[in-house]
Amino acid sequence: MSDELLFLYGDLAPALLRGAAVSLRLIIPSAVLGFVCGVLAGSCRVYGFSLLRWAADAYVAVFRGFPLLVQLYIWYFGMPRLGLYLSPYEAAVLGFTLCSGAYHSEYIRGALLSIKRGQILAAQAIGMSRLQTLRHIILPQAVRRALPGCGNEWIYLIKYSSLAYMVTCIELTGEGKIVASSTFKYTEVFAAVGFVYLLFVTLATWVLKGLEKRLTLPGFEFHRV
Repeated sequence: MSDELLFLYGDLAPALLRGAAVSLRLIIPSAVLGFVCGVLAGSCRVYGFSLLRWAADAYVAVFRGFPLLVQLYIWYFGMPRLGLYLSPYEAAVLGFTLCSGAYHSEYIRGALLSIKRGQILAAQAIGMSRLQTLRHIILPQAVRRALPGCGNEWIYLIKYSSLAYMVTCIELTGEGKIVASSTFKYTEVFAAVGFVYLLFVTLATWVLKGLEKRLTLPGFEFHRV
């Protein structure tokens, strides 16, 4: 067996598989929890009372304004000074979740504002409470309308999950860096790492397109000219 095949099957492939598994463990919970945070924050910003609106606006301003890498450093290196010790994985998931949630909230907020006020008045006329109206009438429509924007954020999350390596969470990029440093095959290794991310993004795009098609609201379909 040639040296290149030994490198591929003995070093690179096992490392990429380990790294891809860790990356998925970072991406999936961060995507789900970030979306939930975004829905809650977006709803508070539009329909919450003044204190909730202020808190949600402050959350979005901070987590959209601070660079994600700085946030990760604060969670991993800064929190121990306050007595909170997070593992690299926990710090990465927390950072990704809160940052992603801030961006999701903007998409959700825009979608909520696009709902006609007449629907809210009609729901109130049949005796639905404010919370029932939001849960059963407004949010189902808003989430569907926000899906393309939220899908973009999930795609970004796949790619910026590579920053977890900076807080010593050895995911796909971290495994690639270790292999490249020991073999000096930087071009080959990081081309392979990039290809795995491309596969993740392609798969996520395919899933999102199917989800958008399935959840499209009548009258909001996209028709090619």
